[in-house]
Amino acid sequence: MDERNLSPRCWPGGNGPAYRAVVPLIDLVAGRPPATPHAEALAHAERGVTVYWRPGCPFTARLRLAVRAQRDKAAWVNIWEDEEGRAFVASVNGGNETVPTVVIDGVPHTNPEPSVVRAALIR
Repeated sequence: MDERNLSPRCWPGGNGPAYRAVVPLIDLVAGRPPATPHAEALAHAERGVTVYWRPGCPFTARLRLAVRAQRDKAAWVNIWEDEEGRAFVASVNGGNETVPTVVIDGVPHTNPEPSVVRAALIR
């Protein structure tokens, strides 16, 4: 698990015990998405769905849980492991590394409602 400090805005308590307890549970329930390199994921996003995420973000966790049945239809880029993915996210979010950033049919969406992502994956 990446030990970077999380801002209290994203996860109250940062890297405290609650954080360390919840993240593995989300991985257990939703499954850890397979890593996709940014270039491959961006190509996939032109006619599909690519999710840029990072471990520990509650907004990403909410999305992962909501789309777990369709998870394999999306490409997943962990911005803590993919520098090009991190740069892309910052480029479409005013310099911020806001996740989840989801590209649906070539259009980036910042922290979209899970129902929007689920609908795109089901079609």
